[in-house]
Amino acid sequence: MSQLNRRHFLVTGLTAGAAAALPATAAHADPTPDATTTETARDLASRGLRADPFTLGVASGDPDHGGFVLWTRLAQQPLAEDGLGGMPRHPFAVQWQVYADERARRVVRAGMAVAAPEWGHSVHVEVDDLSSDRDYWYRFRVGPYLSPLGRARTAPHPLSYGGALSMAFVSCAQYEHGHFTSYRRLAEDHPDLVLHLGDYQYEYTRDTYTIPGGNVRHHEGPETETLAGYRQRHAQYKTDPDLQAAHAAAPWLVVWDDHELDNNWADEVPEKPEVPQPGFLSRREAAFRAYYENMPLRRTSIPRGIDMQLYRRVRWGRMATFHMLDTRQYRDDQGCGDGYRDCPAAVDPARSITGAEQEAWLLDGFRHSRAQWDILGQQVFFAQRDNNAGPAKVTSQDAWDGYAASRRRITQGWLDAGVRNPVVLTGDVHAHWAADLKLDYDDPTGPTVGSELVTTSISTGGDGADSDPATHPFLKINPHLRFYNNQRGYVLTTIDRDRLTADFKVVPQVRVPGSGVHTRATYVVEDRVPGVQQTYLRPLDPALRALPGVTAEDTVRLETERP
Repeated sequence: MSQLNRRHFLVTGLTAGAAAALPATAAHADPTPDATTTETARDLASRGLRADPFTLGVASGDPDHGGFVLWTRLAQQPLAEDGLGGMPRHPFAVQWQVYADERARRVVRAGMAVAAPEWGHSVHVEVDDLSSDRDYWYRFRVGPYLSPLGRARTAPHPLSYGGALSMAFVSCAQYEHGHFTSYRRLAEDHPDLVLHLGDYQYEYTRDTYTIPGGNVRHHEGPETETLAGYRQRHAQYKTDPDLQAAHAAAPWLVVWDDHELDNNWADEVPEKPEVPQPGFLSRREAAFRAYYENMPLRRTSIPRGIDMQLYRRVRWGRMATFHMLDTRQYRDDQGCGDGYRDCPAAVDPARSITGAEQEAWLLDGFRHSRAQWDILGQQVFFAQRDNNAGPAKVTSQDAWDGYAASRRRITQGWLDAGVRNPVVLTGDVHAHWAADLKLDYDDPTGPTVGSELVTTSISTGGDGADSDPATHPFLKINPHLRFYNNQRGYVLTTIDRDRLTADFKVVPQVRVPGSGVHTRATYVVEDRVPGVQQTYLRPLDPALRALPGVTAEDTVRLETERP
């Protein structure tokens, strides 16, 4: 299908009537007054409710200097197979309030939104006209039920740096592989902002994606392929109290990777294109719609058929600009399959991981940026990772290595624009990494031109194992790779005008709940000094060095062959 036709293609069955039932997204007043002209707000709020509908928690997202998005989704029975969470098939009036204090006494904004069944009874409220660079709290009410209290925050004024920014980033939360303890520990760090870089949920049915020793928990329902299936799966993840705590702790910026739809998908191509899948575009539309319904995203991201505008730019005053990328929806299909290959297509200049339009948008953002830090929030490994010590270049075709010309154009773009401090944030690979970025990775003596920080998974892969990062074979083959750790956790950063400090947080166990957290390593990026510098490395813990029956070689193999 041509690019032009694809952009106008609407899969039947999901979009009919959607224009008349768009989710509510306004502040100060009922954004859909027609929905309440025939019934009172009280009727809408109470009819058919038999239990607390706030079982999926609350969230905020996409902050700017005047406001943010507030989100919730009503579900009396979250795991209902029809995906509607046990809610009656009619709209509900939902009251929302924003407070200036944590005790929820000083109301500064309030209004009414409509949770419609067409959008899974989700609510998206865009609040504005707030003071910049400060905390707010919020909650929802429907009928007699009151939601939990969440904390949001506005960004500094565009002309102000504000104070130091505490930002955490996460990726890859496989519900079956472990408990979401990392989310709980992140919430306890009280960051100002959280970036989720993809694989928020996984599509597999029970016992499809397993770990050594067996999965800890199990997915409900079949592999996600329908709107009802994706809604149910999102709801199962959202019922986790640790995930709810992380959402309530701070505003989030979210982007997807592959498992929100299908492993290693590329644009309109499923993971296994050799197997006929005539329903893939319908599946894509369902996944996109459910993703919007379950995330604190602005109205600009409402999906239109099989398309959804997810790449966007969020400014944190003059301190940082976050360029949130989508490396799935517009990419060319992987050139030689998804795994590690010596692939001629990887260097084809005609191939792109971002698509031409997003690439142009990003380069234009570099040229106009005046931020102290330009941060790319994206999904897959950016730096080169060659796993072959010989002359062949064997790299992951699903990562930027499979689109080397695309990577070079973007790197050259931030150099040409004179970007002060380019930093790439990455998820996907289920391990902590830190790397120096090069324009030419074939010349290890060439200048370092940027920095990459990679977060491990929240739970995917199970507990993992501690190791000496210097023993990983990739670091010997690729001297620009500076750190590796295969435990679970997240990265907590502090960003100020002089430096970006990244603490690689580790939760040693996810197979059991309640594990503690520690910093495995700390890396610093100094202002105008591209590249990562280690300032702390925790000694190895002998008790965490190996899984029973799993060698260091197995760990590398599992990483390169994982689903």
